[in-house]
Amino acid sequence: MIDWPFVDPENTATITVRKIMSGETWISFVSHDADDGCWQFMPPEPPQQEEAIVVALREIVTHDSSLRELGDLPLGWCAWRNSPNDAWQRAPASA
Repeated sequence: MIDWPFVDPENTATITVRKIMSGETWISFVSHDADDGCWQFMPPEPPQQEEAIVVALREIVTHDSSLRELGDLPLGWCAWRNSPNDAWQRAPASA
């Protein structure tokens, strides 16, 4: 991608769910974990463990370009929105 907004490389492994990548649902919550730097992209409904998949950061950002706005999300922070058209809100993740 041109002008990659993340510090992490495009091929960084991230966690999401199949229903997001298939277009059945949307990303409502993003975390950038403090302990291991992992990115997680979750749907509005509680995810089922068996739905979890690993995709490259590039793949999820291509799927939802609004995630480019979160390229500077610090370690230990999360972002959320109430609908796919809402602006991302940010805060430190609770411990």
